[in-house]
Amino acid sequence: MATILDVEQIMRLLPHRFPMLLVDRIIECDDQKRIVGIKNLTFNEPFFQGHFPGKPVMPGVLQLEAMAQTAGILMIRLAGADGHRVPYFMSIDKAKFRKVLVPGDQMRIEIEFLTIKSRLAKFAGKVTVDGALASEAEMMCMVADEKVTP
Repeated sequence: MATILDVEQIMRLLPHRFPMLLVDRIIECDDQKRIVGIKNLTFNEPFFQGHFPGKPVMPGVLQLEAMAQTAGILMIRLAGADGHRVPYFMSIDKAKFRKVLVPGDQMRIEIEFLTIKSRLAKFAGKVTVDGALASEAEMMCMVADEKVTP
């Protein structure tokens, strides 16, 4: 698995930081409509402490956020505005959760843009673990011109 963007390069594109950065690297990107990211889940993720004590499970909403962040990376690359645009979540449709994610899992986050209009994009996302579908959804994001400084 070749790395196209590592976490430091991702942080130059996205304003998210620990504990909300949910993409560790990008392994595929056609710079048009498809991107694939990886998130390695460790026991040290802060959400595992309370969700749930004694039975750590990644919240579904954070799986959706990981999809949105991965899509945001492609949107920013398409705009050619490293660090000067911020992606915002707009809508979620057809969200389904099919597998519980736990510490030790490696999320493969696959995004395919369905439509792109100016600063808006509708996309289909899915998360797989070891080839098994964990979650999927259709979402919409927009990018805004804003400089975010960490």
